[in-house]
Amino acid sequence: MFINRRGRSDQACCCFWLALAVGTTAPPAAQHAAFAQIGPASLEQAQANYQRELAEYDAARQQYETLAAPYWKSVSDKRQLRNAKRRNGEPVVVDDYVLAQPPVYAGPPRPVDPAAPAAQAPVTRAAIPTVGDFLSNALTQFQFVPERPTSELEFKASYAGVAAEAGLTRSQIVRVYAFESGGNGRYDVQAGLEYDRPDGRPISTALGYNQLLNTNSVELLAEKGDQFLTALRRKSVSLRGEDRKALDSKIEALRRMIEFARSVPDEWGQHETLANTPQGLGIHAMNLDVDVGPLLQTQKLLDSLIFARTKGLLHELSASELEMMNLTGDGNGYDLVSMPPDTREQVPTSNFFQRGGYERNPVAIRHNTAASLFAAIDAKMDVESMLPGATELAAAYDAAIRRCAR
Repeated sequence: MFINRRGRSDQACCCFWLALAVGTTAPPAAQHAAFAQIGPASLEQAQANYQRELAEYDAARQQYETLAAPYWKSVSDKRQLRNAKRRNGEPVVVDDYVLAQPPVYAGPPRPVDPAAPAAQAPVTRAAIPTVGDFLSNALTQFQFVPERPTSELEFKASYAGVAAEAGLTRSQIVRVYAFESGGNGRYDVQAGLEYDRPDGRPISTALGYNQLLNTNSVELLAEKGDQFLTALRRKSVSLRGEDRKALDSKIEALRRMIEFARSVPDEWGQHETLANTPQGLGIHAMNLDVDVGPLLQTQKLLDSLIFARTKGLLHELSASELEMMNLTGDGNGYDLVSMPPDTREQVPTSNFFQRGGYERNPVAIRHNTAASLFAAIDAKMDVESMLPGATELAAAYDAAIRRCAR
């Protein structure tokens, strides 16, 4: 689990981060079904075997814990030390990270008690809201229907224009888009549906080219809503007739959404609560609007760049560095991107995780240094930035730069 400051929930990172290690032992329910088929004598023997295996497991886990507990405490202590040094303006050096890899449990798996009741059916979780939910709530809560683009290229042109004007580079927007959307994702793509698989299903509310969560949308309106209103009003001045009327109606809906987003203190947890209300889901539909969506998507990346600069990071963030901040939240991402390249080779990825999240994340375990983790992101970007959607966005950005130069 990433330690997020704000801006990205560890439950919401893209599929690249959500793959979970799958054990090789039979599921408990299947083992209980097998136990149910054996007679009393065999069950007695199975119980004896279970007690022996449990003792072996407990001994192995205890031995592992004598190593793991101090290790993860040192990770936490070092993180607090780095935070304190940054607050005091002191340089962070390689010794401020834990440089050893975490201990690996190599003992037997926990055995299944043959006398325990069979596992109950898994609890059904609430369905993750989808684009249809965002649209219906925008209509019922704010009487708003996003102005959808007539084509994907129209949205790309709008997004590229906003991003170029904001100072984002071609590499940053194209490679982040490629990583987040699979290189061909539409402006309305939702996390889990990037690759058009028949069995695909949403894994979070993350939406669009940069995969903003519904909480991101609420927070951006609360913090930057006035900027968005200014941009729309500037555009409105040049319009007449029905076009002007339609944009003014959009501005009014946006104003009411901003008012709702500001009805709580400016804190991620407060915004998350609002985001999961019908009004919050309706706000998230703004990502689908050809005018407002690019503003939201661009601002999320721009905020990460600004955060890094205010912390004293002077070099231009590469696409993979920007994506790391987009994925993990600015605070934790800054901890990663502020390290010099040679330090990244030495620092294990465990420094940026809680223990439970790390042990469930095979990507972080496999790419077990910061350098390796960045390389994995770059490799995925390299492949998917060559796909048609990414090349279209690159062309749209080039066209936007030419317009700005005129």
